[in-house]
Amino acid sequence: MHYSPIHFKHDLFFACSCIAALAFSASTAAQNLNINKWLPDSVQVHGFLSQGFIHTSNNNFFGHSKDSLSTDFRELGVNGSWSALPDLQLALQVVWRDAGQTDEDGFRIDYGLANYNLLSTESSQLAIRAGRVPTPLGFYNETRDVASTRPSIFLPQSIYFDRNRNLALSADGGYLYGEHRTDFGDFSFNFGLIIPRTDDPEFMNTILRRESGALEGDTSWIARLGYEAPDKGVRLAVTYAEFLSDFHSSQQPSNEGSFHFSPLILSAQYNAEKWSLTAEYALRRTRLDYFQHSDIGFTGQSYYLQGTYRFTDKLEGLIRYDELVWDLDDQYGYRYPAPLGPSFSRYARDWTFGLRYEILPSLLASAEYHHINGTGWLPRLENPQQEAQRWDMYAFMLSYNF
Repeated sequence: MHYSPIHFKHDLFFACSCIAALAFSASTAAQNLNINKWLPDSVQVHGFLSQGFIHTSNNNFFGHSKDSLSTDFRELGVNGSWSALPDLQLALQVVWRDAGQTDEDGFRIDYGLANYNLLSTESSQLAIRAGRVPTPLGFYNETRDVASTRPSIFLPQSIYFDRNRNLALSADGGYLYGEHRTDFGDFSFNFGLIIPRTDDPEFMNTILRRESGALEGDTSWIARLGYEAPDKGVRLAVTYAEFLSDFHSSQQPSNEGSFHFSPLILSAQYNAEKWSLTAEYALRRTRLDYFQHSDIGFTGQSYYLQGTYRFTDKLEGLIRYDELVWDLDDQYGYRYPAPLGPSFSRYARDWTFGLRYEILPSLLASAEYHHINGTGWLPRLENPQQEAQRWDMYAFMLSYNF
């Protein structure tokens, strides 16, 4: 369908006006509502609202964006925390999210957890967390649901897949968390035993394809070590995880198997007064055992290099190169079976240029341009043919925090 520039600008202006009015109304309502009358002083309630607009030259991303304008990318979340006891904190976040065909399930609990401090001193902390807990993957995963905490509208897709967001965002289980502050910097660790969430439409489609059945998370584990310099100028982290899931066929009991995913992520960041550099590298081992009567295993890699510059207190620019390869033994997909997809579906190389402007302390406008070679992180549900190897994406987002 042809979508004229006039219609594009009209719809963009109209949608931006709507979300700005909604944000203003929400801000006014929040200021007029005195929750302290019925909530303890130890309770905090916050939320966020965002609306995205996406246009692509080829392929679709989060709705019908090809030669058109997709507004099927919006997020609404409310979170609260309560210090029930001096050493016990409870937290919950409920989210409604629409992201084209990859996420249209409505409301869900992103996380709900209890945090208990085993040890708390001026220099050290040791705590346990249990429930549905945000997964500590790399630098950005734990707070990726809030648009204002992301450096760009879309995080580097080679590591932080938006098409499989639910799988990576949080998991049910328990964590041991520790932090120690020294004159040389702050050291931290996370270790968790978890059951991965498999309620992700795109993940199910990618793994099961035409198979009828269900994927169920199995006992898995994750660990992350972190370091931050005393002046906050340097951040380092290393993450490793073993995610396991079992497939149970509804038609052929003998056609059952398991999914095994093991990412190793190295993260580094340098922060100066007006600029910062961030880089992350991931080595990903994937294995399907006894699945569809065969064993499949491959090792891929991902990395990105990202720079941001603060022109003013309100305006920030970003440039990033992001690369994904699904199989290091077949980096260009030449040996990938044609019935499963084109060769360029096995990689993606993405140049991103972005700007973000703080309209108000709680209202942020972001815009970015992507030039992409490959469809390695493109949602299959929205692109069954994946017909274009080289494509461009333009995105704009308004986000509001309260």
